[in-house]
Amino acid sequence: MLKGVLLGFACYAAYAISDAFVKLLEGTLPIYEVVFFGAMLMLVALPFIKKPGDRWREVVMARKPTVWLLRAFCGAVGNLTSAIAFTELPMAEAFALIFLMPIFVTVLSVLLLREEVHWRRWTAVVVGFIGVLVVLRPGFRQLSEGHVAAIICGLTGAVGVISLRMAGPEEKRITLYGAGVLGPLLMGGLLMLPHFVWPTATQWLLVAGYGLLAGLAAILMMYSTRLAPVSAVAPTQYSQMLWALVFGYFLFHNRLDWPTGVGIALILVSGLVTFVRWNQVTTWRRRTRIV
Repeated sequence: MLKGVLLGFACYAAYAISDAFVKLLEGTLPIYEVVFFGAMLMLVALPFIKKPGDRWREVVMARKPTVWLLRAFCGAVGNLTSAIAFTELPMAEAFALIFLMPIFVTVLSVLLLREEVHWRRWTAVVVGFIGVLVVLRPGFRQLSEGHVAAIICGLTGAVGVISLRMAGPEEKRITLYGAGVLGPLLMGGLLMLPHFVWPTATQWLLVAGYGLLAGLAAILMMYSTRLAPVSAVAPTQYSQMLWALVFGYFLFHNRLDWPTGVGIALILVSGLVTFVRWNQVTTWRRRTRIV
C-alpha cells in the first residue's frame, strides 16, 4: 500500500507542476489554445490506461452515453476554468478555491443522489464556505474572473465525481478518461478557430509541459489506485497546496496575507473532514451491503 500512496503523491506533484506551466505562460497564449493542445498531449496516456481486453472504440462508446457526455462537459469546463484560475490567481489561492470540490460533492449528493448527510459533514460544509468568504472578502478586496473560474472548476469537479457514482463499476477506465480528455479537446478546438495564434517556441515548451505532465499524472493515478485503496490515495491531493506555496513564493513571488492564509486553512480542513466522513460512511455501507 505504501507504494500506492507514494505514487499518489507523485501524481499530484505532476499535476501541480503542470499547473505551474500554465501560470508560466502568463496569459500570453489564448486559454482555448492551451486547453486544446494540453488535451491533445494528454491523449498519450491512453495506451497506458487501456487494459488488454479494452477496445479503442470504447474511448467514445460508453455503456451510459449520458454520463459520458456529462463527464466530457465537466472536463471541458473544468480544464478551461482551471487554466483561467491559475493564470489570474496565486497558485495557493487558486488551489484553495478548487479544493471546494468535496464540499460541493456533499451538497450535490444530497440534491441529486438523495444521500443522507449528518451534522459533522454539514458543519464541515459551513466551515468551508466561511473559509471562502475569508479568502474572497467581498467588499474589501477586488475579485477577479480567476476567483469565479476557480469556484466553477471546483463545482464541475464535484459534478464529475457525482457522474462517476452514476457510471458505476461497469464503466471502463478508458471510457471515463476518454470523456475527460475529448471534451476539452473538442471545446478548445472549436473556440480557438476564430482567433488562432501560432505559439512561439517557448510557449510550445510550456504547453508541452502542461499537457504531458497531466497525462503522466493520470498514469500515476491509475497505478497508485491499483496498489492502494482509493481512500488512502485520495488525501494525497492536498499535497498540491505545498507545491503551490513553494512555487508561489520562489517562482512567482506571490505573498499571501494572513486572512487569506486563514481562509485557505479553513477550506483545507473542511475538505479533509468532508472526505474522511464520506469515506467512513461509504465503508460502513459496503460492509453492511447497503451499497
